[in-house]
Amino acid sequence: MRRRLAADGGLLVVAAAFVTPLAWLVLASLDAEATLRVRPPGSPTLDNFSAVLTDEITFTPMRNSLVLCGGATALTVVCAALAAYPLSRFRSRFSRPYLLAILFTTCLPVTAVMVPVYGLFVQINLIDTMYGTALFLAASQLPFAVWLMKNFMDSVPLVLEEAAWTDGASWWQSLLRVVLPLMGPGVSVVAIYSFVMMWGNFFVPFMLLLSPEQMPASVSIFTFFGNYGAVVYGQLAAFSLLYSTPVILLYVLIARRLGGGFALGAAVKG
Repeated sequence: MRRRLAADGGLLVVAAAFVTPLAWLVLASLDAEATLRVRPPGSPTLDNFSAVLTDEITFTPMRNSLVLCGGATALTVVCAALAAYPLSRFRSRFSRPYLLAILFTTCLPVTAVMVPVYGLFVQINLIDTMYGTALFLAASQLPFAVWLMKNFMDSVPLVLEEAAWTDGASWWQSLLRVVLPLMGPGVSVVAIYSFVMMWGNFFVPFMLLLSPEQMPASVSIFTFFGNYGAVVYGQLAAFSLLYSTPVILLYVLIARRLGGGFALGAAVKG
């Protein structure tokens, strides 16, 4: 009984650690005089949302973020699928060292490579370009995306591809029409993970983008922190809620694909 109470108490503490910041966001966004305290607003108002819903503060940065992260996510998923296919379907003595090398690159902090990357971007005229920043974001997420995609691809039975090859399909057709449709949940997981990691990335666009009109929302949120520690907490909370909306919508739209996945593969294996 005591162990169960202790476990329940520990879970409540962990839940409170997650719920409290979320509660502050919602309450502070409706409070014209919001502070760091978690308290209900005296007179709820939408003035904070009205103040941030402008082209300069919200719409342009959000559009930049969608273009930047959406393009980088699509590139990451395509490259990860093409890289994971031979790793999953063909056996080689170099496959395991290659996968371990990929996994090792995920441990490298992005700050360790930003100085040479910045110098390279200056030399090849990719600095302050959306497509150059998207390329680097995709490259930084690609190692873990390949690792994830390969593990999901291993769950698709090879016998289905062999049947397609017997009917005259090429490896490209079998990948597009057999493997990827069956591993839809896996592709969704890779896409969600890549998009979320890029959406919250502050350092890379802050270093590689210089023009204010190209800054994504992850960088423009810095404008709410004024000099001498002054912060407009209500507007910051309102902007944070708006900033979180695309990620939530993305998960809701494709969450139904995460529940069912490899039923056909399981049936064939059984």
